[in-house]
Amino acid sequence: MLYYLFRYLNNFGIPGASLWSYISFRAILTLVLSLIISIWFGEWFIKWMKRHNASEAQRDLSIDPYGESKKGVPTMGGLIIILATVIPVLLLGRLRNVYLLLMLLTTMWLGALGFIDDYIKMKVSKDGLRPLYKLIGQAVLGLTIGLVLWQSPDAVIHENVQESPTQEVTFKSKPEKSTLTTIPFVKSHNLSYSDLFGFLGDYKRLAGWIFFVFWVTFLVMAVSNGSNLNDGMDGMCAGNSAIMVLPLAILAYVSSHVGMASYLNIMYVPGTEELVVFLMAFTGALIGFLWYNAYPAQVFMGDTGSLAIGGIIAVTAVITHKELLLPLICFVFLAESVSVMLQTRVAKMGNKRGQKWRFFKRAPIHDTFRVKPGQIPENFRILVNWPKHCWLESKITTRFWIVTILTSALAIVTLKIR
Repeated sequence: MLYYLFRYLNNFGIPGASLWSYISFRAILTLVLSLIISIWFGEWFIKWMKRHNASEAQRDLSIDPYGESKKGVPTMGGLIIILATVIPVLLLGRLRNVYLLLMLLTTMWLGALGFIDDYIKMKVSKDGLRPLYKLIGQAVLGLTIGLVLWQSPDAVIHENVQESPTQEVTFKSKPEKSTLTTIPFVKSHNLSYSDLFGFLGDYKRLAGWIFFVFWVTFLVMAVSNGSNLNDGMDGMCAGNSAIMVLPLAILAYVSSHVGMASYLNIMYVPGTEELVVFLMAFTGALIGFLWYNAYPAQVFMGDTGSLAIGGIIAVTAVITHKELLLPLICFVFLAESVSVMLQTRVAKMGNKRGQKWRFFKRAPIHDTFRVKPGQIPENFRILVNWPKHCWLESKITTRFWIVTILTSALAIVTLKIR
């Protein structure tokens, strides 16, 4: 809203009004504003939740050895993140931008889905919303995002063209709808999903878009659930997510800048500069939330925050046509999901033989690092019995942050390493 106000005032030569046309200025302003809102609102929210005894269900002490100290800690802290993100974006963002509207939709939709789950856990059953219903909610959002990107006339790219390795990269002058995506570490690194269906002849473009819609749906569900699994320790998900957002913001900015896109030989995606404003607000909200969520946590984000976080990361990657970088950027989320799948598979194999098999001591993977000696029954066969001792929760969280820093840096390096 303020963006349009100051753009109007700029017509009258008001000093300073032109600043609001600069992405860098609005991005930094949203970062600072969201940080202030999250810290201010977070304190009020925690006090309000404690007065109303709105806390997470008692944790299983056999799984979480630090669970006793977390008794009575308020949940639904994701509301802090959502509020501190949405308010600065509404104030400082260019709200006619289709990508910004999709990010707001993602945040509110998955935030509402997570809120319902958290509310049921507190008031009805500790099991929360049935997993099927959560998957349906995520799928509906993913399908909506995919269809909008397919049908919206504003969701276009300028494909990069390079006649020879020595010539400067140029772009097709006419914007076009495209299912192109970037393949990491590959020299000629653009792939169109439509090319996967060349055998369909004239229908390959339609098939490519249909595949794209379902691919987006899968990514939203996968990354959202991955972040949900990662939310199990003080500061874990919020810290990892704040780190992951930074390379996404860089990718969004260079994709929207014709000069940088040409230098890096990536497709030019006009309009993604508004994602930088959103992502900086999101980063400030996450850092402000860490003020209260860092060990020992005064509030938990709950599914209200974790589901929205994963969706935001997935949709950003899709909009910038960099979704194949998600395994690097979200390596920790991927590891959490894979660990659960491996654990489940190995347990089923053991059950068929009448034995107790486990791949890790616990799953998701972060839980295996806080298992105390003697907690695992002797009749259990653990395939990967490491580490031998229980780590402090703060150490586990910090080491996961370090891994995320490394993989996120590698994701940025792929812009030059091909």
